[in-house]
Amino acid sequence: MENQTSILVTELKKLLNGGGAHVGFNNAVANLPFNLLGEKPHNLPYSIWQLVAHIKIAQWDMLKFSKDGLHQSPKWPEEYWPKELAPKDEQTWNNTIKQIDADLKEFIALLDTSDLYAPIPHGDGQSILREALQIADHNAYHIAEIVVIRRLLGAWKS
Repeated sequence: MENQTSILVTELKKLLNGGGAHVGFNNAVANLPFNLLGEKPHNLPYSIWQLVAHIKIAQWDMLKFSKDGLHQSPKWPEEYWPKELAPKDEQTWNNTIKQIDADLKEFIALLDTSDLYAPIPHGDGQSILREALQIADHNAYHIAEIVVIRRLLGAWKS
């Protein structure tokens, strides 16, 4: 069983980092012109900035929930989505990307130190495995939206 868990952890890490069946987060936002972050082409509901900020908030929430029984999640849905179409400046954008990376690395470290299957003590049945799958699923969904918006804006590699 230990070998199977090791294989599962390896696969979860690959899934969380992107690649394989879908582009990873860092590739989805690489070389993105700052002036396009607030664009909403073809009446789409979100800009790239709003999607990236939402990924940051949701992933941070799942990380903190996984580690801290005192963590209070933001109010759904209004506190999970920024109202601004674009970041106020490039530093805000860069800091958001850095936080997403740091939080993901911190969550991935949990995979090596936690019982994947044990219920999270302060949850209602969630486990680290469930949270890992939820982060991967959630991020992949919104990363695909970022790629689509980039294609519509002519800012995606062929």
